[in-house]
Amino acid sequence: MSNEVPGTMVQQGNTMRINNGFIEEVSCFNNSNGFILVSYSVRERNNITSIQTIRLNLNRNTVVINTNGRNMCLCCLRAGMWINAVFSSRMTRSIPPQANAFLIAVRRNPQPSPSVTTGRITLIDFDNNFLYTENPNNRNNQTKFIITNTTTFTNRFGLPIRFRDLWPGQLVRITHANFQAPSIPPQTTAFNIQQL
Repeated sequence: MSNEVPGTMVQQGNTMRINNGFIEEVSCFNNSNGFILVSYSVRERNNITSIQTIRLNLNRNTVVINTNGRNMCLCCLRAGMWINAVFSSRMTRSIPPQANAFLIAVRRNPQPSPSVTTGRITLIDFDNNFLYTENPNNRNNQTKFIITNTTTFTNRFGLPIRFRDLWPGQLVRITHANFQAPSIPPQTTAFNIQQL
């Protein structure tokens, strides 16, 4: 297993490139306009790696290809996908910065080395596919877990259940990506959620 984290941004002339970026959010206005919020890593002093985000604006000139190199529509991009991206080096000074995307290439999902967190569910949003947990020993230590179409759910015996079978107050064990987006509370992608 590899220890995948969102990829690093590299400048190449008038363009920038992110290899192994992680889509946090997708907004598709129609099949020719929208944006994606992408996480990537930045190596800082003292060999510390932080996770940064950028908003990549998509338009009719943006080429989006799937893992087989075939064109796909902008609205087929989903949160939780891993991508390579080429975009303009002209970025806004907003937070997060924005740039126009030239190419989005969907990657095969890496096999990340997962982390495991045990906590109590404090909030579930079924409409927007996320939930919050808190550490039972520290109520100020909350995490937001993003639910994707590949997240699995099991009961305490390991049998499959549905997302809607979870409820606030329940103790769960969550297998998740080993990185967190720099938000408050921190957020990451859930691979499996098991009732305890």
